[in-house]
Amino acid sequence: MALRSFNAASVDFAPRLLGAHLTSTFDDAVVTVRITEVEAYGGFGLDPASHAFRGMTARNAVMFGPPAHFYSYFTYGMHWCLNVVTGPPATAVLFRAGEIIAGLEVARQRRPKARRDRDLARGPANLAAALGVDGAANGLAIDSDELRLELRRSIASERIAAGPRVGISVAVDNPWRFWIKSDPTVSTFRAGRPRKEASDAS
Repeated sequence: MALRSFNAASVDFAPRLLGAHLTSTFDDAVVTVRITEVEAYGGFGLDPASHAFRGMTARNAVMFGPPAHFYSYFTYGMHWCLNVVTGPPATAVLFRAGEIIAGLEVARQRRPKARRDRDLARGPANLAAALGVDGAANGLAIDSDELRLELRRSIASERIAAGPRVGISVAVDNPWRFWIKSDPTVSTFRAGRPRKEASDAS
């Protein structure tokens, strides 16, 4: 995969990630997720819902590095979430949901509370958990041995829906969430409560 292809605005690149395959080999167990839902986040000074909005910190430093690297972060004191860094600097796309297409038994073991297989990677924290993602994923290149992202043939535009991002409290109206229409693994929309200043997601 040409890493330079990731050097694009996150909003423009995000739909390209739909249908991509994300494969982890953490703990010597292979799990592959077909991506069905993503969210784009702008960079420094551009998107108040982005971790990068106010500048570089130890937590978000990967976002200010080269594109085509993973940014993982811990949230609510219990969950990991996974993004891929794009360009211009400090923009990223959050992986929100997907379908387990390999390593189903491993994903079930990692997500024992999931009632149905379609729920195993439904939601960003669940997706990261199914893949075994934690802080070790932060900063990995997208073609690393532990975690690999492979773009597939683009999903036809008529099969892609767009709408507001989930659960944020600023920039709530930007239609920067993209998903494959009618796919059962897409997460349920949950609107955030607007407020004047915050930094909520990737």
